[in-house]
Amino acid sequence: MRVSIIMGSISDREIADKIVAKLMEFGIEYDAKVISAHRALNQLQNYVKNAEDESQVFISIAGKAAHLGGVIAALTTRPVIGVPVKSSTLDGLDALLSTVQMPSGVPVATVAINGGENAAILAAEILAISDDNLKEKLKKFRADMSKKIANTDYVYEG
Repeated sequence: MRVSIIMGSISDREIADKIVAKLMEFGIEYDAKVISAHRALNQLQNYVKNAEDESQVFISIAGKAAHLGGVIAALTTRPVIGVPVKSSTLDGLDALLSTVQMPSGVPVATVAINGGENAAILAAEILAISDDNLKEKLKKFRADMSKKIANTDYVYEG
């Protein structure tokens, strides 16, 4: 296992599925769990402690108060990427601010609201620091993305 994905709620599964799909595209091993920082703190502590030896990166997915990423970051020295979820009347702004506003010394890299795919890409970039094969896959991904944009024809006639 190289990336641990932790959802605060099963309702975050749609975002987790996008993360998993992108990790699989890059050939990155993963583990995905639903563990609430508020409702299952002991379970979260045990999971992070046990996963830390095998996981190089943790990805948290949480909405509303979104303390999950910060709690994980407090439990490990591994990089933590937070994905704030649009799940409340504030359209995810509450989750974004909760995820990005970490105290000094406990960082959580934060992607856009519902930005699961970018979380997976960032995790791949972190892992590629010590994996040349993964670095080449990322280069190909970027080149393919560039070609797709270059081949998009759109003419505005207004």
